[in-house]
Amino acid sequence: MVNAHKIKQDICEIGRRLYAKGFAAANDGNISVRISENEVLCTPTMHCKGFLKPEDIATVDMTGKQIAGRKKRSSEAMLHVEIYKNRADVKSVVHCHPPHATAFAVAREPIPQCVLPEVEVFLGDVPIAKYETPGGQAFADTILPFVQKTNVILLANHGTVSYGENVERAYWWTEILDAYCRILLLAHQLGRVQYMGEQKERELLELKKNWGYTDPRNTPEYQNCDVCANDIFRQSWQEASVERRAFNPAPTAVRHPDAGDQEALIQAITDRVLEAMTRPAR
Repeated sequence: MVNAHKIKQDICEIGRRLYAKGFAAANDGNISVRISENEVLCTPTMHCKGFLKPEDIATVDMTGKQIAGRKKRSSEAMLHVEIYKNRADVKSVVHCHPPHATAFAVAREPIPQCVLPEVEVFLGDVPIAKYETPGGQAFADTILPFVQKTNVILLANHGTVSYGENVERAYWWTEILDAYCRILLLAHQLGRVQYMGEQKERELLELKKNWGYTDPRNTPEYQNCDVCANDIFRQSWQEASVERRAFNPAPTAVRHPDAGDQEALIQAITDRVLEAMTRPAR
């Protein structure tokens, strides 16, 4: 039997972590946990996540309609509901605005791969969903192209949404992502980011598979992809105005034409040429 009060306490604890980490300023962010086929516990709107109490938590159904709670549910509850509808394994969703990850969402800069082993194992390629005014169904629908292939998504000009089998795990993915984005920005200030390369990345993907973590790059659909080149979500870049501006592609980003995506190949070659042209002479 589900202990709803204990889950509400867990939501409040994650709310405190979000606030303490600076991931949810003022009344930003929202957290939810699905407790039954048609019931979702959800944080209230206009309420600081650092000071939640169990009695503040609302309950909504799988249409987003509030069915219990003394405070009005989050205005972005539909985003959570849409994820639950499309991922039966997901029991919790966390949406917030972690500064370093959100900087990538605002710049619409793809997050480089093949840099940190832990990020490759726990996150993989992180997509950027197109911008839409928060709160409605159109906003919730922006995650649909990605929700099956990842557990964390950047929301253009907005923030992040991550999800998992419980509220702590859902929160983890956002914390890992923001720490990684901070490291990338600091490394970029030092002058460059060094990549692990495709061979070492494939070793990590094999470990990931052996440890029971899924990754689209381990499926037949992407067996010929460049594992360091954001290939999983590259086709979505144009619609969301995503483009590499700050970070050069990994050295393995130029692929063999048999991999298919000629447009991506041309872009990769262009990126490499521009990188060579702008590199300081020695």
